[in-house]
Amino acid sequence: MKKLNLNWPIFAVAGMLTLSGCVTKKYYVQAPPPGSPPPVVQVPEGQTPPPPPKEVVVVAPGPDYVWTPGYYTWNGGWVWVGGGWVRPPRPHAIWVSGRWAYRGHHHVWVGGYWR
Repeated sequence: MKKLNLNWPIFAVAGMLTLSGCVTKKYYVQAPPPGSPPPVVQVPEGQTPPPPPKEVVVVAPGPDYVWTPGYYTWNGGWVWVGGGWVRPPRPHAIWVSGRWAYRGHHHVWVGGYWR
């Protein structure tokens, strides 16, 4: 009678874990359609956005990618959204980053857009 080898699942999992280091993560940033007003988020009075942390800009995935820097968003508290590489919607398009503007007595987020 042939002995059944039950160690193969361990080797299969170990192989998958070893190969998982080769997987790259892709990040996509969706820009608003051209000509549409940027989305606006209002923050309660007195809640000033913190200074942005230093971002590590990794190598671009291709020559036609543009780095869009990270930004803080408001979700009941400040949350950092990291930057990423994106492909412009058309050749020679320039990304204009979003910004926090102080209007009235509130900080208001004015979203980024392609020009």
